[in-house]
Amino acid sequence: MTAGVLIVDKPGGMTSHDVVNVVRGVTGIRKVGHAGALDPLATGVLLLCVGPATRLAEYLTASDKVYEASVRLGVETDTYDADGQVLHTQTVNVSREQVTTELEAFRGAIQQVPPMFSAVKHAGRPLYRLAREGVTVDRKPRSARVTDIAMTDWSPPLFSFRVACSAGTYVRTLAHDLGLRLGCGAHITRLVRTASGPFRIEDAVRLSALTQDNWLVYLQPMEAAVAGYPAIVFDRQAVDRLTHGQNTSRLPAHPILDMARACTPEGSFFALVRASADNTQWVPHKVFGGGSDR
Repeated sequence: MTAGVLIVDKPGGMTSHDVVNVVRGVTGIRKVGHAGALDPLATGVLLLCVGPATRLAEYLTASDKVYEASVRLGVETDTYDADGQVLHTQTVNVSREQVTTELEAFRGAIQQVPPMFSAVKHAGRPLYRLAREGVTVDRKPRSARVTDIAMTDWSPPLFSFRVACSAGTYVRTLAHDLGLRLGCGAHITRLVRTASGPFRIEDAVRLSALTQDNWLVYLQPMEAAVAGYPAIVFDRQAVDRLTHGQNTSRLPAHPILDMARACTPEGSFFALVRASADNTQWVPHKVFGGGSDR
């Protein structure tokens, strides 16, 4: 079965699930899933796993992200972005230096309260559905990490910034919290994901450019989803054991790793393996082409 990763440049005005449905129609493959949703307002890198590659989506979702965002100071909305209803407006009387200083305060480990308009669930229901019903509930803060953040343009009351952050970081919440720190309110007007893990927007294909005749040209191999793990080549006997869900010995030449890509003698990726507790064996973790998750 065809499997791999599509790097799509998501257009604005669509949900990530809308994009999934388009790709299902183009490819004729039902088993398609995204790895890290983007808001309807947002554009940029959306990774789609096709076929058996959906079993590797968790590794893509967990990767760090890079965004470029534009912010409107002085206006607070219920969604923290321009798609929402305006809640408050206020005169903006802050300097570039003040905004730069407050942006720097977000660098490092931070705590964020998920916005009500988000897919986080409360008592089994997505928060955005509660928000649409006018219901607001308490949300627990979540940990995030900002590795880099910097202003890229200053045109008050608008400004832009670039942020590199961990998976699960809400850039809308960064803008909202910045507005609170500045005392004037703020919301996102533009958001572009320029990178997700090793995948860059320069490598992405426009959704409108995908057709039934050309989509395979843009399909990255399934192994690309876990390229960050080192590859280990196994002999035929070990390949047979692993594909049948059995452990195999870790040879002295093998490095001690928590997780690795398992390849056949010909170099074909066929499984993810993890080290046993005593580091003496390789344990099949996700096997493709006849195995099962362990």
